[in-house]
Amino acid sequence: MMADLIAWVLVLAIAGYACAGGTDYGAGFWDLLAGGAERGKRPRWLIDHAMAPVWETNNVWLIFVLVVMWTGFPTLFQAVFGALWLPLVLAAVGLVLRGAGFALRKPTRRLARRRIYGAVFAVSSLLTPFFFGAVLGSVASGRVAVGTPASADAWANSTGVLTGLLAIAATAFLGAVFLCSDARRFGADDLVGYFRLRALFAFVAVAVLALIGLPVTHNDAHYVWEGLTGGWGLLLVVLAAVCGLATVLMLWRRFYGLTRYTSVASIALIVFAWALAQRPYVLPTTLTVGQAAGAAHTLRWLAIVTLVAVVLVGPALVLLFRLDTKGELEPLTDADTGAATGPGGK
Repeated sequence: MMADLIAWVLVLAIAGYACAGGTDYGAGFWDLLAGGAERGKRPRWLIDHAMAPVWETNNVWLIFVLVVMWTGFPTLFQAVFGALWLPLVLAAVGLVLRGAGFALRKPTRRLARRRIYGAVFAVSSLLTPFFFGAVLGSVASGRVAVGTPASADAWANSTGVLTGLLAIAATAFLGAVFLCSDARRFGADDLVGYFRLRALFAFVAVAVLALIGLPVTHNDAHYVWEGLTGGWGLLLVVLAAVCGLATVLMLWRRFYGLTRYTSVASIALIVFAWALAQRPYVLPTTLTVGQAAGAAHTLRWLAIVTLVAVVLVGPALVLLFRLDTKGELEPLTDADTGAATGPGGK
């Protein structure tokens, strides 16, 4: 019972990181595709100001995932980090370079250095979600078991690569949806349409990759495929699709008020559907939740720590994001507003 509870805490933390961190990765993706210095000036100003108050906070979810996985499911931690150490290291390097690039490019005055830091931030925002997605896909395919040696086949396989690409497309979708709302919040009306169009294209990419994934997972991750195409897993997949389509419909009709919530719901529901599809395994089909769980007293203390974190940290996170979405943390200056609008203030 306690092991199952902690397992769902782990899933909730993964969903939190997929949504909060994924939005930041998506912003970095659009930073990469914004174009040259002049063409990409306005989108990058918006990305900088939208991310600045919360980008470090979003990584709290990742830290919590690692802590819960390490202390609550040490066998799972050892198996995953032993077999998939290379993509995990590459993801970690991407995290460090991404943070450094984002933090250093804003105060840097030399254009050449700004371009270097900006490129590091943008490319890392593409590679990091890919490798995290490849890890999840490889676990779902059943290629990782206790004692599995590290190899390229453990993660560079059809399910791993497809899941990595899906992670990029999903983060691009989230990032564009949030940037639409941020553009409205900052009064950059021309950028609302700019990111609205990109959100629609990103959703099409997600849908195409999901359709491609049906035959791939059927052959390569059959246990998870069965869980996603029946029972509670299928129900959550359908609800995720409804939330995604609702987001697209609202964007199409230029109604942006609820798009953040529906886009986040679509990604979170997919994470929970994946978790339900794997039940009762954490490593299909070789390691169950009970087999992977740590000692009973460790799980009890982990549950207590989780409860304390929810009570102490939860309200602060809610307040932070509420203030951010209301634009009360870092308002644009006059100079920034000029940078975020077209010629003649349009």
